[in-house]
Amino acid sequence: MALRLPHLDPGVPPTTGPLRYMWWLVRSQRWRILRASLVGTAWMVGLAVRPYLVSRAIDDGLRADDTAALLRWAAAIVVAGLILAYLGIIRHRTMTFVREDATGRSAGVLLRHLARLGAALPRRMAVGEVATVTAADITNTSHILTTTGPGVGAVASFATVAYLLWTVAPALALFVLVGVPLIAVLVTPLLRRLERAESAYRHEQGQLTTRASDIVVGLRVLAGVGGRGLFNERYGAVSKGLLRKGYRVGAVNSWVEALTFTIPGFFLAAVVWLSARMAADGTITIGEMVAVYGYVAVLSVPVWFMLEMGHQAIRARVAARRIVAVLRIQPENTGGGTRTAPRRGELVDPASGLVVPPGVVVGVAADDPAAASALADRLGHFQPESVKSEVTWDSVPLADIALEELRAGILVADHESYLFAGTLRELLSVKENTGDEHIRAALHTASADDVADALPEGLATPLDARARTLSGGQRQRLRLARALLAEPEVLILVDPTSAVDAHTEARIAERLRAKRDGRTTVLVTTSPLLLGRADTVAFLRAGRVAGTGTHTDLLDRDPDYRALVARDLDEALT
Repeated sequence: MALRLPHLDPGVPPTTGPLRYMWWLVRSQRWRILRASLVGTAWMVGLAVRPYLVSRAIDDGLRADDTAALLRWAAAIVVAGLILAYLGIIRHRTMTFVREDATGRSAGVLLRHLARLGAALPRRMAVGEVATVTAADITNTSHILTTTGPGVGAVASFATVAYLLWTVAPALALFVLVGVPLIAVLVTPLLRRLERAESAYRHEQGQLTTRASDIVVGLRVLAGVGGRGLFNERYGAVSKGLLRKGYRVGAVNSWVEALTFTIPGFFLAAVVWLSARMAADGTITIGEMVAVYGYVAVLSVPVWFMLEMGHQAIRARVAARRIVAVLRIQPENTGGGTRTAPRRGELVDPASGLVVPPGVVVGVAADDPAAASALADRLGHFQPESVKSEVTWDSVPLADIALEELRAGILVADHESYLFAGTLRELLSVKENTGDEHIRAALHTASADDVADALPEGLATPLDARARTLSGGQRQRLRLARALLAEPEVLILVDPTSAVDAHTEARIAERLRAKRDGRTTVLVTTSPLLLGRADTVAFLRAGRVAGTGTHTDLLDRDPDYRALVARDLDEALT
């Protein structure tokens, strides 16, 4: 199934810090942001031109009683308004492209990295944290880019207004030049407090999302054991704590929002008052006083943008810090090797003493489920980096094989692997050009024909994430069919039939052997029906191979093996 992204290659961002990451987003579309800066500057500076035109219309037209001059200046005001309207549309349109480009680029980078992490991700970060990063944090980070163009324009507009005020009254210009930095100084402590509160809130929000996800996934189990009320109470307690932190963030945020409007308002009111006093004293003309009022009104726009940019920068920095934290997670056992994967050969695990000959079906029964899972991880090269891998394939260490080839050659499929949302056909199409006939054949091997036939639209039926509308046994058989369609040289199946009945399990065991004929298959299970179809069975006691042979041989000579599979054997016979 092809995945369509806004950027085929989103690039490689720096992970040294949130500011570097945001700067990388800016550099990734430098020409678009340059255009936005030019348009934003033209728009904001143009706002300062209209008060000047109004002042000329008053002084040269109304006061001088010159109708022709008044009409000329009025026409200039109309033309300036049309140009500003056009520039405003282009500015908003360009900044929307900038924001969406940054959102798509961050999403592409994160999705690519999450895919690389694979099995390392759940061990390093909770599901809720990943959900909040890929949703809210990407959006908050991209919003800061919408201030880049207007931010440059705000500075240029501020300088233009200061110059125009200087031509009218230097005292007013000095008052503006000193007052605007003072506003920033007054708001800065609140912005820092907002950053601390926002960071704590975002972290706990991710944890709560994880808890909610766990409850939803395990709702049926919780209802069965009577634990739904208990987990509901725990969720409510954590939610109340998060609510209090949300109030704290909201309180700081409301103060920032209030000061963003009130401080510039008081400041600009003071400028208007000073200009009115100057007009009354005759220091400036009536037209210049009107121009000053217009300049002050215009100045509210860049001042608001500057304060809003500081507010957005805090939120973006918190969000970008979380994105960078995800990008810093390194995949476990990236291999680093360059050797080509063998086409055939023995798979040897010195830690357990297991030897898997090529082209056969090998059953592995372990007295400890944890040891069985650890063995599957070692054979698939999924163990943590701190654990050195000694597994070899055709005498080649797995760590020396290129990771992409290793993953294509050895597939570990457990009975709880994730099922993605989409149609049944998309869920099973793990390779390019997978035809319906291949899918049907895999479904037959997994004894899942009835699953597809029971769906209203067959293979075209849409399924939600995890295929929650299906039963546990149906989902397990779909996972097995998907693993078979990958067609790896070595397929390691961990408890592939634990959720199906004995008759279905017997059909799967028979068909699986025929389907995988000539390729290596490892069945990590205690099912006697599957072990009975294996060419050879290895019995693991305390994580080491304690005996090998056929299923019948081990039943006859090893009482521990017989005790391990006896319950499953009794269930299969009844």
